[in-house]
Amino acid sequence: MPSFAARVVSGLLRATHANATFVDAAKARERIAERRVRPGSYAPQKNLPGVTITLDRPNGWPVYTILPENGNPSGVLVYAHGGAWVNEIVRQHWSLLAQIAAEADIAVVVPIYPLVPFGTSAEVVERFVALFLEARAKYGRAAIGGDSAGGQIALSAALDLLSEHRITPEQILLISPALDLSFGNPDIPAVQPHDPWLARPGGIVYAEAWRGDLPFDDPRVSPLFGDHTGLGPITMFSGTHDILNPDARVLARRLRQAGVDLSFYEGTRQVHVYPLLPTPEGKAARTTIAGLLRRSLRA
Repeated sequence: MPSFAARVVSGLLRATHANATFVDAAKARERIAERRVRPGSYAPQKNLPGVTITLDRPNGWPVYTILPENGNPSGVLVYAHGGAWVNEIVRQHWSLLAQIAAEADIAVVVPIYPLVPFGTSAEVVERFVALFLEARAKYGRAAIGGDSAGGQIALSAALDLLSEHRITPEQILLISPALDLSFGNPDIPAVQPHDPWLARPGGIVYAEAWRGDLPFDDPRVSPLFGDHTGLGPITMFSGTHDILNPDARVLARRLRQAGVDLSFYEGTRQVHVYPLLPTPEGKAARTTIAGLLRRSLRA
């Protein structure tokens, strides 16, 4: 049974029509048009506890680095934020990443990547690979991660790192990842009535724009279809009241068949990206993530 707070959050998502641009394809197209003229703000909130934050602009992208206050991180996490490839990073992301930096005693590199309609998966995944390699060279032990749309970017980048550079991150963190951007899993319709946040019609609109010239089954677009042999370790969080959960289950099965070291935290009746939410389940997940990365990246 979900906590009272988790049930309240789910109810608020429904009451505020958080899924408005997902249930209606026309509204999704309107959101893309809006972002063309009014991009979202991406700056972190001030005075996040236990960390310092700096901003650089290598090759034109804003890239934030979050450091623990002691200034001596034991490794680095390169993180891709979610937002359906069209929405900017939000305060819940910043709070999670600051907690990770402070509690895991690591650096967190946060690229502000170009969103739809300005960015596509191929160019963003390629740049994430380069940023990971740069961060690894600077900080040593390195992890990659992301939530939702960012989970797609992170896993696609990890596949590229393995196939093109024979490198696998010390840890791959996936929070409610988007894995098959065709949204073709036959189990999605059974989950849809329980999901207060995501839906297929708008998701397809965003995914079509994000894939650019690549087919849906290209691993740079849908990492579910990559060769996962040799990846790992991977830690994945997914709630059963999330239409992305059926694909998370498929990925978990394929990873185990490929011999990948997988830790799969499946939140019963939890919604999309529940580790970012102000609930007991979210708090427990955040503590787990920070502890995991501290152990994984300790030299």
